[in-house]
Amino acid sequence: MLTIRTTTRADLAEVDALLARAFPKLLKADYPPSVLVTALPLISRAQPALLGSGTYYAVLLEGRIVGVGGWSRDRGIAERGHVRHVATDAGQVRRGIGRALMTHVAAQARAAGMRELECWATRTAVPFYASVGFVEEGPMEVTLQPGITFPSVRMRLGLAEGGRAV
Repeated sequence: MLTIRTTTRADLAEVDALLARAFPKLLKADYPPSVLVTALPLISRAQPALLGSGTYYAVLLEGRIVGVGGWSRDRGIAERGHVRHVATDAGQVRRGIGRALMTHVAAQARAAGMRELECWATRTAVPFYASVGFVEEGPMEVTLQPGITFPSVRMRLGLAEGGRAV
């Protein structure tokens, strides 16, 4: 049985390990080695501030973290949230973990007054996000640090009451 809870900074080591296992394996088919060699060291690390934000969640299976992700408020648009650092253990994909997580994220964001969620999806994750109701808006480059960008896809999900939300 899956359990979802808010993360804390105490989850840093376990979330770090999950991201380090998941991203290299899951992204390999959709990105060339030249992109992964610079991006993986930056994206495969837990973010302590995000872990302690109150809007980042862990999915547990038998007491072990098998999925993570959350949302944060858009700094420029009051009713828009951003999906943040979502990953499922590579050995646990297609078992409902991501869907359960995104259902929780959407419900929490809606309860906080968000009317939409924006996601900067990896190429790998586009079909998943589409399956839970996100609409693809087009390609984009995410700046990971000066001089290092990561090809992504901008996607959006409306959170209006009665609409399809995950």
